[in-house]
Amino acid sequence: MQILHIDCSPRETSHSRQLSAGLLARLSTLLPHARVVRRDLGRDPLPHPQADYAEALSSPGAAVTTQANDLSEQLIREIEAADALVIGTPMNNFTVPSAFKAWIDQILRMGRSIGATAEGGKIGLLQDKPVYIGIASGGVFTGEKARQPDFLMPYLKAAFDCIGLHSLQFFPLQATAFRDHESLAAERLALVERMDTGWIGQAALPAA
Repeated sequence: MQILHIDCSPRETSHSRQLSAGLLARLSTLLPHARVVRRDLGRDPLPHPQADYAEALSSPGAAVTTQANDLSEQLIREIEAADALVIGTPMNNFTVPSAFKAWIDQILRMGRSIGATAEGGKIGLLQDKPVYIGIASGGVFTGEKARQPDFLMPYLKAAFDCIGLHSLQFFPLQATAFRDHESLAAERLALVERMDTGWIGQAALPAA
């Protein structure tokens, strides 16, 4: 089995990195022989799409792999090869950081990861799999004490849904700017313990 592990913060000791590390550790305990493929978008950011990629997307052969969309193809294949994704991201200005958005802009590709219905709607072409998303926010954006808008979770639900990934689990670590290390560490542990890993037993069964 294979796990795709993605971090989006440029900070080495960020709260989102610690949270995604905890989620990965939990999965690795249950899947000790799983291979982990790493994408550190915070420390090794992807280039934002350039003109040649935009031209390729607007052509009838957008699904065909060319030099212009070679990176996009590589990133999509990493998702296809994974049995689960673990993502750690901060909330930047109410939504995802630009490094994460650059990755999303490469994996959402009409004709390759996204199909279309006769009525013009979008349908996902990738196989569904668990996506564990750890979010760190300096403020509070969800729950009864929310004091800021949340454009991150709805956006990710819509983005992943249109490529076929519907099984998203969010783990929000909030108010990091106002809390001490002990309370944040305790909540990280509690969030990790809430992971739904019931799919693992079924996924480990041999194919019929």
